[in-house]
Amino acid sequence: MIVAVAVRRLSKVADEKPGPQDSELLLRVWGMDATGKAFFQNARARNLTNQGVVLAGVEHQLNEGDVIGVQCSDRKARCKVVRVAESGLLHKINVEVQLLENQECPWKDSIPKPAIGAPAPVAAPAPSGRDKRRFTRHKIRFPIEIRDERGGGSHMQTSATDISGRGCYVEMLIPLPLGTLLTVIFWLESQKMTTPAIVRASDPGVGMGIEFMGLSDEVQQRFQQHLEKLDDTRLGPKGPPQEPSQEP
Repeated sequence: MIVAVAVRRLSKVADEKPGPQDSELLLRVWGMDATGKAFFQNARARNLTNQGVVLAGVEHQLNEGDVIGVQCSDRKARCKVVRVAESGLLHKINVEVQLLENQECPWKDSIPKPAIGAPAPVAAPAPSGRDKRRFTRHKIRFPIEIRDERGGGSHMQTSATDISGRGCYVEMLIPLPLGTLLTVIFWLESQKMTTPAIVRASDPGVGMGIEFMGLSDEVQQRFQQHLEKLDDTRLGPKGPPQEPSQEP
């Protein structure tokens, strides 16, 4: 279910003239538009920073507060729409988005380097104690089984795309409602694990965040170590510690 948010029309999200932060970079964006329809398209990136970007030429109506997916090359992240403005082109808008907490910046390699003598960009503030996540999330495909515990609920076999010892994110067009109680089943090496879980984030057109509620501290630690072995994109347990962040 989409919660409608009034669109605050601004005359500009980004200067229409090319600026130092503009690029020819095309980003893949997707999600659920204001009419409840799923969309997928490419949009030109403007005003690239390590915290957000302006998506120019979006062909689908979005509202402030919507969560959409953004992909650059093989890197994906979830972003929140913070501003929407007319682009000056028929049936197209410019959309400013910010990365959600815990999301790595997919376009970080395309951010223009500051000019010599220019002040360095301000780093994003570290998450507060209550917002920190206990375990590092691993962006790997991990097979899980999900059972909706509501009467007559769904039963699906899928893969998490973002997972840790405490929870995961599953990409899907029509996620289950916030607060839905689930049973999640997966394999920890040769051991079959079953845990109650709950939907903590529901992003129409993008996916849902799930918190595991029945794993002991020992099992969480074992599972986290197992994920680190599977994730060849990180340094693993022998590397420098990763900064924890928000969702479970």
